[in-house]
Amino acid sequence: MMTPYHSADRMQGIQPFRVMELLARARRLEAEGRDIVHMEIGEPDFPTPEPVVRAVTRAIAKGDVHYTPATGLSVLRDAIAGFYRQRYGVEVDAARVVVTPGASGALLLVLGVILNPGQSVLMADPGYPCNRNFVRFLEGRSLAVPVTADSDYQLTAEIVARHWDETTRAVLVASPSNPTGTLIPQAELRAIHEIVQQRGGILIVDEIYHGLVYKGKAQTALALDGDVFVINSFSKYFGLTGWRIGWMVAPQAAIADLDKLAQNLFLAAPTPAQYAALAAFEPETRRILEQRRAAFKQRRDYLLPALRGLGFDIPVNPQGAFYLYANCERFTDDSLQFAETLLEQVGIAVTPGLDFGSNQAEKHLRFAYTTSMERLEEGIRRLKNYL
Repeated sequence: MMTPYHSADRMQGIQPFRVMELLARARRLEAEGRDIVHMEIGEPDFPTPEPVVRAVTRAIAKGDVHYTPATGLSVLRDAIAGFYRQRYGVEVDAARVVVTPGASGALLLVLGVILNPGQSVLMADPGYPCNRNFVRFLEGRSLAVPVTADSDYQLTAEIVARHWDETTRAVLVASPSNPTGTLIPQAELRAIHEIVQQRGGILIVDEIYHGLVYKGKAQTALALDGDVFVINSFSKYFGLTGWRIGWMVAPQAAIADLDKLAQNLFLAAPTPAQYAALAAFEPETRRILEQRRAAFKQRRDYLLPALRGLGFDIPVNPQGAFYLYANCERFTDDSLQFAETLLEQVGIAVTPGLDFGSNQAEKHLRFAYTTSMERLEEGIRRLKNYL
């Protein structure tokens, strides 16, 4: 007799990523002949830059596909340190850089080495859903704090101080953020860091949308102090989503633990992807990436007023990333059902707010401008006719 399957208790607290379910449904509709405008997935629509493809092809042809150290190729870690020096004017020891399988791998490592069962991590609601699920996976508690347009949908030092309790171990912030695209001003980030330091906690800063900022430049949290964990990715600005490659810069004292945990969890990031990441820093690649950043800005500058003109409330102009987080309560009190209706009846795929927390989630949709201007215009045309 087959033993019945019973999942671990932790699985009850881990929610599905609804955008992936919507994407799967959209792909099935396309297979049936439907035309779908994709504004749901947080993946740049541009192909891998050609200089990156050439570099990886050369590495594979030479046989450079063996295991690397758990913390990554030394030449890539050096290049990442050089990136902080060139872009931000911040000196980072390459020994503090850990290359990971995507930014998700980095976050899992960070939480794995700092978090004990029952300890909590403060984060903003709305926010990226996997963050709270990683905390739950490690038997911690995610304290998702409701934030509003008054703070640009970000935590502030005052909010952190008010919600800190005896279980708090860390604060996790994202700048620019998903789903709202807002930044934390450097002075506010410094104030948050001071609160965290005073209370003996750890500050983790998600910077995976750095580079995709459309007015001025975001400064890295590494300018604050060496005790901050900073996570970044080659998926967003660099456009290497399927390569699954990211990195973190960690305090020197944590590197031995991070190395040990990486050895046990995944041994090392994929070697071809590390060579792809190395080529992403080349001047030829960077010129291509800057052209793509300009295209994203053009899309944002079209979609933001277009959605507002249709009656969606977007109270804060997003400064970065490639999302618009829109209040849709003029049309519905159930954003999940509304998203399903838009997909089935209108041929538009968007993400319901439920993916990003419980803070008025039923009143919000996330629109991703990760498709061409032509397709965005078609999406707005369909949406206008439907509404």
